[in-house]
Amino acid sequence: MPVLFPLVVSSLLFAIGVYVVLARRHAILILMGVELMLNAVNLNLVAFDVWLRDALHGGQALTLFTIAIAAAEIGIGLAIVLAVHRNRGTADIDRLRDTAEGHETPAADGADGDPATGAAAEKAEATA
Repeated sequence: MPVLFPLVVSSLLFAIGVYVVLARRHAILILMGVELMLNAVNLNLVAFDVWLRDALHGGQALTLFTIAIAAAEIGIGLAIVLAVHRNRGTADIDRLRDTAEGHETPAADGADGDPATGAAAEKAEATA
């Protein structure tokens, strides 16, 4: 089998993974895009291992290490996503980035009408 076929499939998988990582906003979909890219790398490693007829099968050994690293990455990534979703109520990357940069929602500023909290208390102190 020519090495071109697995390389074309691998490049398509990698391109789809890059698109998913760059275009999606949901954290789980981004992790799935990273997994697609890792699978493309695995396919390349095995294809070149077969093509070069390596006696030690170094490409297949590296593929096993990559699969182990991918499993650990998914486990840790999902744990982080679940923890963030519990604390913030969303897994949307853009909303998480906005809260990290200090762009708070109006409800967090004390806009609930209670003058003793948030921006309403600061305005009351500034006018007094």
